[in-house]
Amino acid sequence: MLCPIIELTKQLIRCPSISPNDAGCQDILINRLKSIGFQVEKININNTKNFWATRRYGKTLAFAGHTDVVHPGDINSWNSFPFDPIIYKDMLFGRGAVDMKGALAAMIVAAERFVKKYPNHKGCLAFLITSDEESSANHGTLKVIERLISRNICLDYCLIGEPTSNIIVGDIVKNGRRGSINVNLIIHGIQGHVAYPNLANNPIHIGVKLLNELICIVWDKGNDFFPPTSIQVTNIKAGDGSTNIIPGNLLIQFNIRFSTELNDVKIRENIDILLSKLQLSYSIEWDVAAQPFLTSSGILIDTVMTTVLQYNKIQPKILNTGGTSDGRFISRTGAQIVELGLVNATIHKINECVRISDLKILSKIYQNIMQQLIA
Repeated sequence: MLCPIIELTKQLIRCPSISPNDAGCQDILINRLKSIGFQVEKININNTKNFWATRRYGKTLAFAGHTDVVHPGDINSWNSFPFDPIIYKDMLFGRGAVDMKGALAAMIVAAERFVKKYPNHKGCLAFLITSDEESSANHGTLKVIERLISRNICLDYCLIGEPTSNIIVGDIVKNGRRGSINVNLIIHGIQGHVAYPNLANNPIHIGVKLLNELICIVWDKGNDFFPPTSIQVTNIKAGDGSTNIIPGNLLIQFNIRFSTELNDVKIRENIDILLSKLQLSYSIEWDVAAQPFLTSSGILIDTVMTTVLQYNKIQPKILNTGGTSDGRFISRTGAQIVELGLVNATIHKINECVRISDLKILSKIYQNIMQQLIA
């Protein structure tokens, strides 16, 4: 007998849904949900497909995820065609197998089994699915959440199926994410001939002083849920390659990942103070890509921890490192948020793959969470 989780995962992988193209994935999920009594609202914006699906009423447990995937890269480097799922030695290969079509299949099948067992469940089971998580994220979960908030729709609990696990499903869960700020800084100097430095002002020399101080700032020590705030310089550019010209400008790009110990206002203030101290001529652009969020305690995190222990015999660790997720938008609802998904060793890589056994256990974990919270 074919395993419904594996078959659904394979069906989704066959859709070449390179972000933000959904390529038919959401129609597959919608049809499955409608067949078990979900009310589905499509919220498609520009080239992004989204849907919000609910079943029954009461406290709301929402499962969130995305149907889009990153580009497979060099197709010839794959052992098989990335959108032709292949099983080999308990491993299912294909783009999106882990991030995150496998988790979507685990959610849907868990919901089917849950509804069959508890057709008159007392809470509301919901799904929030988007197709632009891997790209701009401008027209996906962000817009759906704005619409839900405008209608005063409450989310009590939200489980995001991002691949959080390290070695065993559930060994790592996330109850928050760091904030992220991208900065484009241009230091203005005076262009001139390298033989006459007295007639120029080299912005690179000034920038070296700035960078030395910038990367040595101790922002905070982190806390029980987050590592210390970190800064990474991502690009430095000046001049056109000529060896006899002092450049007129220096571009420095950097990213700051910050915990709930800080906010973007305080970060800006500290950098402005540093720039003023060095008496620089500069222009700067700030892009607050994400604010940090945290569910420090609550029924959802407790349920996730006990369920993983029950089904996989391990005590999960809470580790909020890594990038951002759509949880940054969902947090605006005030919902308790936890991220729990598959082992992330092959995400975004050539030959992305997932253990068949991991898909099965994850679906059981998701189903038990449903039962504990809204049955």
